Amino acid sequence: MMARAAAAAAGLLAAPGIAHAHGFGQRYDLPLPLWLYLTGAALTVALSFAFLALWRRGDTATYQGDYAHLLVRRIPGADVIAFALRLLVLALYFLVIVAGLVGVQNPVKNIAPAMVWAIWWVGMAYVSALLGDLWALVNPLDSVARAGQQLFPRWRAPLSWPRWLDRWPAAILFFGFIWMELNWEGSEQPASLAWSMLLYSACTWAGMALFGRAAWLRHAEVFSVVFGLLARFAPITMRNGACYVRPYAAGLLTVEPVRPACLVLVILMLASVSFDGMLETQTWYDIVDAVLAVAPGALAWITTAALLLMPALFLLVFLLFCALIARCGASDGQPALPLPRVAGHFVLTLVPIAIAYHFAHYLSFLAMAGQYLIPLASDPLGLGWDLFGTKLYFIRLGIVDAKVVWYVSLFAIVAGHVAAVWLAHVCALRLYASRRAALRSQYPMLALMIAYTLLSLWIIAQPIVGG
Repeated sequence: MMARAAAAAAGLLAAPGIAHAHGFGQRYDLPLPLWLYLTGAALTVALSFAFLALWRRGDTATYQGDYAHLLVRRIPGADVIAFALRLLVLALYFLVIVAGLVGVQNPVKNIAPAMVWAIWWVGMAYVSALLGDLWALVNPLDSVARAGQQLFPRWRAPLSWPRWLDRWPAAILFFGFIWMELNWEGSEQPASLAWSMLLYSACTWAGMALFGRAAWLRHAEVFSVVFGLLARFAPITMRNGACYVRPYAAGLLTVEPVRPACLVLVILMLASVSFDGMLETQTWYDIVDAVLAVAPGALAWITTAALLLMPALFLLVFLLFCALIARCGASDGQPALPLPRVAGHFVLTLVPIAIAYHFAHYLSFLAMAGQYLIPLASDPLGLGWDLFGTKLYFIRLGIVDAKVVWYVSLFAIVAGHVAAVWLAHVCALRLYASRRAALRSQYPMLALMIAYTLLSLWIIAQPIVGG
């Protein structure tokens, strides 16, 4: 979907679904057969596990501590910087809504689609994963809620958040958001996007008024939850006004297992980006053609059904391997750990894989859409303005070609799986009393990581080697 908007401006679209997010129809002839790249990637993941198995850095107590170290206790001018950033993002939020409602409804002449799908959704995910939870600082919905608290200081939320509800609202809303991204015809129309933003904003503010700002952000504001999960991979975290630094991915290590809602949300994050990649493969086109031959006009239903099926399949496979982990990790005379506990501990090890695939899949789209913002900045409503003299900026379609996408994707996906293997290793050492049991428990996880490495690279490769 997102690639269609960028490709349309370049005249590359003859019909919906032709453009590709990776190379926009470009082809790259791999210098080696694809199976050699897949084999090398699988061996890299396996060797990383072997290295961790042989590397005895102290005992398991080494892995029980907090990896975060204080970077700076107080950042000079932090309040001013934070206020300025919140004000800037709030202004952009209103600009996108105004552009969507009153601007020209051509998706490539209106700033709303590029800002929503490229700069905000893709870009904020990159920033969250690679630097820290910027969304928690600049969230415009939260900024409005803070202002409301200042205006009505005596207001108290009448309801407390039910423990049984947990983060299920965020998980359900995330599925709805992914459906909008991949299967909603209005996802590229500025007015539809603006009205969706207004509706979601109204629901968010109503929820904050009923349950409290902090409770709603923590459990139901889907983007605070999703970007917060991605930010647990990042090296920078804020605690009580102090800034801490930690190794990448260390924030994904948990003392207690995550609850079922969070588990399902992580699986949704992983499955949705994989499904987005699947939409660009010849296999998917063949499936669609076969179904449409029997039921013409059912494309939206096919995509919705597949979008429901893929996360369910991912969840089933993950739980199956967690059951194997529990069984393999059971020591002599000791029963296997409960499946919910094992799954709740190991599910966060999948987050680096989701980040890696997100980075690989959307790189070319972000590079192109970022260029479109240069002329759009001069004419955000598509009304013929030229505020900054950039209206006629030349768009370089091949700024990130298929070759670059392939090698960046190869590195990102392998690195993401290696990080997942390290997380699973440390998690097992924390979970099991003996090192031997911990290593034995990781054989199924290693098999799962290798299998997903192969699947991810195969999906990424299809539109690149096929063009």
